[in-house]
Amino acid sequence: MQVRSTTGRPDPALNREIQTKIGQQLRAIYDDVVDQGVPDRFAELLRNLDAPSVRAKAADKDSGE
Repeated sequence: MQVRSTTGRPDPALNREIQTKIGQQLRAIYDDVVDQGVPDRFAELLRNLDAPSVRAKAADKDSGE
């Protein structure tokens, strides 16, 4: 059974201190991932996937739409 607070919402299963600590640790992990950057091969694949839409936008612009 969950205990409800005075607002009528269920109290969180984890207290604020634990939630804060989990958030800090997750941020640290994800910051490391972001700092690694995108491997060259993935960046090339992303550029190739974007190329058709870039060409289509340029064609629309040239045709006066």
